[in-house]
Amino acid sequence: MSSLRLATILLSVVVLLFAFVNAEDPYRFFEWNVTYSMISIASPQQVILINGQFPGPDIHAVTNDNLIINVFNNLDEPFLFSWNGVQQRRNSWQDGVYGTNCPIPPGQNWTYTLQVKDQIGSFFYYPSLSFHKAAGGFGGIRILSRPRIPVPFPDPAGDYTVLIGDWYHLNHTRLRTILENQRAPFPGAVLINGKTSTPVTNAVTYTVQQGKTYRFRISNVGLHNSLNIRIQNHNMTLVEVEGTHTIQTNYTSLDIHVGQSYSVLVTADQLPQDYFMVVTTRFSTIRLEATALFSYSNSNGKIAGPVDASGGPSNNDILFSLKQALSIRTNLTASGPRPNPQGSYHYGMINITRTIRLSNSAALVDNKQRYAINSVSFVPADTPLKIADHFKIPGVFRLGSILDSPPGTAMYLDTSVVAADFRAFVEIIFENQENTLQSYHIDGYSFFVVGMDAGVWSESKREQYNLIDAIARCTVQVYPQSWTAIYVPLDNVGMWNIRSEFWARQYLGQQFYLRVYSPVESVRDEKVIPPNALLCGRATSFAPPTVAPVVPPAVAPTAVPVVPPTAAPVVSPIGAPPTAPSTAAPAVSPIVAPPVEPVVPPSDAPVVSPIVAPTAAPIGPPPAAPIGAPPVEAVDPPTAAPAVSPIVAPPVEPVVPPTAAPVVSPILAPTDTPEVSPTAAPVVSPIVSPIGSPTGSSLR
Repeated sequence: MSSLRLATILLSVVVLLFAFVNAEDPYRFFEWNVTYSMISIASPQQVILINGQFPGPDIHAVTNDNLIINVFNNLDEPFLFSWNGVQQRRNSWQDGVYGTNCPIPPGQNWTYTLQVKDQIGSFFYYPSLSFHKAAGGFGGIRILSRPRIPVPFPDPAGDYTVLIGDWYHLNHTRLRTILENQRAPFPGAVLINGKTSTPVTNAVTYTVQQGKTYRFRISNVGLHNSLNIRIQNHNMTLVEVEGTHTIQTNYTSLDIHVGQSYSVLVTADQLPQDYFMVVTTRFSTIRLEATALFSYSNSNGKIAGPVDASGGPSNNDILFSLKQALSIRTNLTASGPRPNPQGSYHYGMINITRTIRLSNSAALVDNKQRYAINSVSFVPADTPLKIADHFKIPGVFRLGSILDSPPGTAMYLDTSVVAADFRAFVEIIFENQENTLQSYHIDGYSFFVVGMDAGVWSESKREQYNLIDAIARCTVQVYPQSWTAIYVPLDNVGMWNIRSEFWARQYLGQQFYLRVYSPVESVRDEKVIPPNALLCGRATSFAPPTVAPVVPPAVAPTAVPVVPPTAAPVVSPIGAPPTAPSTAAPAVSPIVAPPVEPVVPPSDAPVVSPIVAPTAAPIGPPPAAPIGAPPVEAVDPPTAAPAVSPIVAPPVEPVVPPTAAPVVSPILAPTDTPEVSPTAAPVVSPIVSPIGSPTGSSLR
């Protein structure tokens, strides 16, 4: 039996033992076979399937569920999945991007072990490497509330996943070749759940019963284009955005930018006919369109007029989109993943400890198209950053290799990483001086979108911020020649990707990593490296976790039969390839799960003084700083240069037993607030939809 297979089986046993100990957090097991297949969309092309499906199967989970996903890579290239919007609490080891994980080699498998801790809502997964996303391999994720947590609307009659996105008719390998030499072409189609709807008889159909209400979880899984979605003659009531319950407002159409997810309720309250669901591109010179059918079960079968009758905003109406974005706000009285009202976390009353301004740009570097953030165009290292950081491998990346504000210098290449302190409260301003809309995603976090507007950001713009009920989400748009400001509570230790959701731009450098660091090494702050972690690059010299061989005693004791718990379900081992176990396998000693570490309540701690961003930036790349635990030494600038406050990495502190360790009072994020019994929740008066909201009306 191979060591990899044995390690996978042992991991499965440990997982099952934890499942019995922590029965309140169920385990859900998935086995995915990733393959290529030729599928005719507009014409036959190579598509990535999961268990023979395109799009891939939905993941259905409940808050705090543990997901064990065994992925068999049957492609001819290394492969990874990432989970857009799943925060991976204390566990960036499972994030599935190249900065955190070694790829799954062709012909091999690897098991993700992740938890949807303190989350609800609508998200999606996708392939993160080698432009695979252009070939499919994506699917929906829905995280339902626990039964005892109230939801601010009645159960719908049906719950549908709607994956929309632009689509290239070129093979993803061909697209990679094009990107290495020139700009990406414009997509050739828009898909709804993998179909172009041409002809209409091939369209996706959603069948509804008159008078009933249905939930549609809509995600833009595309590569380039913002999309507008609408349903003829029907209102869409927005109820949730990427895990946050919203003030329930009616819209006739919604702009959904790349990487974003929305949940809407639609009531079948019109004449019983077939209606078009229409998806069109936005802010583009070429208009692409796709349709699905919203069909009443007692329909007479006639289409309700031409597609154009469904309306929608004009193609370049940015003001419409901006006003709509500002009208989307958090429902403060509704519960989130916990019974606490979402408004119990007062983000607007927390002092900002650091301001980071990020400006995107495009340029030619060595006569090749590149994209950058703060003049740094990201290049992947030969070793995943998280693994290099764990093993303290020098020379893989440099802390502080990207500055906190645009330096105004020419673009250059680097493996850019920003160092940040655990429990800091950061203001990030995305500045877009280009004429194209941008869309940004931050792994590991949900952030508050406190402001956005046209023009150039300045400190006076903070007067416009929404410090009461800004929407919390993980992907946000930045309009052309505009800015967007967000607040981020850095309550999740790990290595986290901040990237453009425009896939060509992130592929060609518009991304970087945020290293959120705690000097106290504790499983309360971050989980240990998984025992089945794949090692690659410079980390291959580090021995993977091994299992000591079982040495039989000189005199074998009498065998005692093992009686399984009566309540424990029989579950087949996960992680191993689907082959029959060998009868000659050696006996393995029973694995005892480590004891659960008690949660130590935080005590009062002094307030951390703010980190002041430098007032001036040096020209050119900043000096190198070592990775890992050692502190970064400040370098005195020459007398002729402006003084710059160095970014100092936290020093290493000796590991102290928990009883002796100083307890730091955390800045509580929405998911870290103590639970309150629903009956004890304060009564808050209803919130009225903002003036000027599109057809604003409360659902209930």
